[in-house]
Amino acid sequence: MHGSATDKERVGESVVSHSENQTEFDRRKLLVAAGLAPLAFSAGRVFAQESRGQPLPQGAILPEPPGNQMRWAIVGLGSFAIGQVIPGFGDAQRSRMTAFVSGNPDKARDLGARFGVSDLYGYDNFDDIARNDEIDCVYIVLPVGLHAEYTIRALKAGKHVLCEKPMASTSAECEAMVAAAQANDRQLGVAYRVHFEPTNLEAERRIKAGEIGTIRHVQCDHGFNANPQFPPHKWRLEKKLAGGGSMFDIGIYGLNTSLMMTDGDAPVEVSAVYSYPRDDTRFAEVEGGIDWRLRLASGISVQGSSSYCYTPYISRQRYFGSQASIEMQPATTYDDNNLILDGNARIEVGAGNPLGQFAAQIDGFSDAARANTPHRTTGEMGLRDLRLIEAMYRSADAGGAVVKL
Repeated sequence: MHGSATDKERVGESVVSHSENQTEFDRRKLLVAAGLAPLAFSAGRVFAQESRGQPLPQGAILPEPPGNQMRWAIVGLGSFAIGQVIPGFGDAQRSRMTAFVSGNPDKARDLGARFGVSDLYGYDNFDDIARNDEIDCVYIVLPVGLHAEYTIRALKAGKHVLCEKPMASTSAECEAMVAAAQANDRQLGVAYRVHFEPTNLEAERRIKAGEIGTIRHVQCDHGFNANPQFPPHKWRLEKKLAGGGSMFDIGIYGLNTSLMMTDGDAPVEVSAVYSYPRDDTRFAEVEGGIDWRLRLASGISVQGSSSYCYTPYISRQRYFGSQASIEMQPATTYDDNNLILDGNARIEVGAGNPLGQFAAQIDGFSDAARANTPHRTTGEMGLRDLRLIEAMYRSADAGGAVVKL
């Protein structure tokens, strides 16, 4: 069921619209607010220097001409879309925005004017994208409860889809999304940006090169203190929009990133317990925290925690090996990740600008869509993670009983 435009406005875009107006502007967001086009970012600077006859920076990569770039529609213009996704297109080499979808026409028109995007849609005419040949890919940046519906509708419209994480509210919805991609011969990816983030890629390289020996244990903790008065937090505490609690929103980073680093080592069992104040009124609809343990086929354990009760914001990954360990804190942020290799000496490793992860993810999906081959972070990966999270909740509901996978 598509639902009426009125229902969609009330359930989804009304929440997104409030969060859009609460954006805290950092440097990149200020550029957006000031109306500066993508020339403020590196790809634009390359074009500008070339057009003025100035020498290009050593090693600079020219973007594809606009006519060769994959064309994207952004669905949902909330704070994350405005603050991270849209600026990411400024650095993208093989991707450009051609359409916006929002329940706020004024905002869509304003952003469209600033970024040269003229094709604007609301949720009432979303399916009309099927007739727009200027859209190749769709990026779903909506509350989780709306992911499945709009992903499936975009796939049926013949577009490739990159969907924000978590993929959906339930594994059944994920299965329907994967089936829709297969039925329409389109690519479906989940926006696990950490797979494109330089510091995490460096950690992955070192682990797979054997620099810490054999992994023995992984520990991950992710969380923040949810404020129900702050609109970007408020919808996360509502089951219909968020799908689930902290594990869906912040804990999934620890789960997915740990499995990225232990690639090929299949989970075989999971256990979990709820860990938050049970009388906390914030968590009437969703869980506020969970401690979990995942056992892999090799015998390695991955232990994690996820919480809406942590102060300050926590993003930490630790990989313990037979010869050394890797510590990342913060580990999965937008712009401030670091890596310490702890062996005979502690070495802080530099790995590149984390802000590049958004452009790399977008271009990576554009490449997959152009070739119609699987993206690095597929819909099947998103389905796997939802099944694991559901198993955690089943264990926690049973007081921590082990759930076989």
